[in-house]
Amino acid sequence: MPAAQAERAPAGVAPPPAPARSTEQHRRRPAVRPTAVPPGLWLTTALTAAVFCSITFYAKGGLNLESMTNTEIALTLAAGAVVAAAIVVTPAGRRAYGLWPLGLLLAFTVLTVLSTVWSVQPDASWRDAGRMLAFSAVFAAAILLARLAPERWPSVLGGLALAAVIACGFALLTKIFPGKLVPLSSYARLAEPYGYWNAVGLTAALGMICCLWLGARRAGHALLNALAYPAMGMLLLTLLLAYSRGALAALAVGLLLWFCMVPLRLRSAAVLIPPALAGGGLAAWAFSRHALSSENVPLAERASAGHQLGALLLVMIALLSLAGLAVGFLGGRSAPSLAMRRNAGAALLAAIVLALAAFAGALAHSHRGFTGSISHAVDSVTNPNAKPPPNTPDRLTAVASVRARYWKEALQIFDAHPALGAGASGYQTARLRYRKETLEVRHAHGFVVQTLADLGLVGLALALAVLLAWMAAAGRATHPFNRRWTPWSAWLHIREGSRPGWKRRPEPYSPERIGMLAMLTLVVVFGAHSLIDWTWYVPGNACAALLCAGWLAGRGPLSLTRPEQTSHPPAARREQRRRRQSQPLLAELERLGYVRVTIAAAVVVAALLAAWAQWQPQRSEEARQQALELLARNPRAAAGAASSAVSRDPLSAEALMTLANVQEVRGDPALARATLQKAVRLQPSNPQTWLALGRYDLTRNPQAALRELEAAIYLNPESISPEALAKERDAVEIHNAYILALRSASKAPGGPY
Repeated sequence: MPAAQAERAPAGVAPPPAPARSTEQHRRRPAVRPTAVPPGLWLTTALTAAVFCSITFYAKGGLNLESMTNTEIALTLAAGAVVAAAIVVTPAGRRAYGLWPLGLLLAFTVLTVLSTVWSVQPDASWRDAGRMLAFSAVFAAAILLARLAPERWPSVLGGLALAAVIACGFALLTKIFPGKLVPLSSYARLAEPYGYWNAVGLTAALGMICCLWLGARRAGHALLNALAYPAMGMLLLTLLLAYSRGALAALAVGLLLWFCMVPLRLRSAAVLIPPALAGGGLAAWAFSRHALSSENVPLAERASAGHQLGALLLVMIALLSLAGLAVGFLGGRSAPSLAMRRNAGAALLAAIVLALAAFAGALAHSHRGFTGSISHAVDSVTNPNAKPPPNTPDRLTAVASVRARYWKEALQIFDAHPALGAGASGYQTARLRYRKETLEVRHAHGFVVQTLADLGLVGLALALAVLLAWMAAAGRATHPFNRRWTPWSAWLHIREGSRPGWKRRPEPYSPERIGMLAMLTLVVVFGAHSLIDWTWYVPGNACAALLCAGWLAGRGPLSLTRPEQTSHPPAARREQRRRRQSQPLLAELERLGYVRVTIAAAVVVAALLAAWAQWQPQRSEEARQQALELLARNPRAAAGAASSAVSRDPLSAEALMTLANVQEVRGDPALARATLQKAVRLQPSNPQTWLALGRYDLTRNPQAALRELEAAIYLNPESISPEALAKERDAVEIHNAYILALRSASKAPGGPY
């Protein structure tokens, strides 16, 4: 009943009851009150997408030193500027969230820096420390952005979705137009723009989570939400054509978590099922074409089949766009009834149960039986000698992998260095002692085993502490499963009848909370994939997860809003800005507080120092290459460039070996040998330093060369294996040098020993 009628009712007479809403009116009432869209949201969304596209297309897989260094420097400086600005402009008196996970992540970074002291390859540890500095800066910037502009959270998910669509769209274009984009590639799997197919698959999986939020949300423009359907189909097609089993498994974990946490299950199923059918069907067609699914196919055949794939892709995008518009139009007119929702939910649950039962039945009727099939799958995953599947669509259903081999080597390194590991990025060098094949591998393909090999138990303990602190901080903004950990004070001051723990606390599923749960799901997908791959080292993938993780950690409870939004109207804020502009600089600094300005200045200085440290390995490599180019025509200038390379990166063994080469050409053999001995002392566990010294002594001191070559072979036994001798030139040179040293030493007085 309106308030005016209630006021006119006679005293002592009960007002007439308000007319009851009809069932149809109740069904048409929007479930969520529309929220105000922040101004310029499209601009921040486009900016986020542009930043991540730049990282993806420039840094690629993070294996190139120059592009990776420039990316690290840009991220560090940009994040430092954001952190400094946030410290200055954030209103005082607000509680800072996310400090514990940030502090522990910085401690993990400090351990990475300190590992250069005991690392088997300290120059690689220095470069990895630069990567961790950049990642920590991104995490810190995300925390403060969530504190400074919490209403901009749709820009994070929307920007990541747009960036994923652009990256995966380019990956599909390499399949459609191989002659123009990747004419030299012989692989059938999608690898660009990263140069690594599993990173492409993970990008598609992360983008699908963002599109799931976009299409299932109740808020937002219906036309924009409908775009989630074709985007989902394109991303799923990219994931399947990358043949990435790890990304597919991580996506399954994320979808399971999403459907368990988010109440928009039917809307999410509507967004997921049509693209899954369309994208899966188009992928099945591509798998059936030899030119699209096999390696070493002539370019003309690949181009012809790619054009057909492009035509079908356009048809799929058009159909899914129409499906998205139809679902949005029908769902926007009236909400489904409770009975319809229950029936649809029961049908989906029954379909899942039937699919699981059919899978179990297929295993039971196989020639190995149900338990035999499971044990065979477990053995294939854990057997380091298992034959890896080929790079064909069959690998999507295969279980065997070479990861067990890499994990075994990582655990052997951990057994040799249990406390602190072999140093950050030391796995690449330390594994040479334990490997049983000649394949060059940089990473252990798993975050846990990589951390154990590189940083030992101390590093793993710090990583777990970061995870637990982040989970506690992210729970404030998400309340997963409508539960929340009680505050730390509740554990210190336990009152009678109160039990601290993970208690049930229902909260309304506002649009922002749905978005925070989408960010949580995205981080879980990345974490699940990082357990079985090295995408933690791929900047495009890692920075996307760090942005969402930092935002969740810094957001705090969703009930909190920015004080200036509630206490000051727009006119008052404009007046405050006018007064600030008219105040002199000293008065403005006094208003902000000298302490905050000093902290912001310290952050800027720290970012500059970190960027300088990140730049030194690249500067050293540039000087080393310059020395090699000048060696033939100007040995004196080459000596200066080689000395600059050593001074810029004193931990680089390659710079020392280049300097020794220049010194030998200039006619100073004693100084050259002393430089090579310095490289050996710097990296005694690196077989390359011993090999360089042994080659130098081969014609001068055969007995010393024999001992040095034996040390190199001990640290890298496979370097002279029959397999290596059959296909590696370096292995033949090592073998011949060792035989020559052995013969020369045997003729010398006293024999070889």
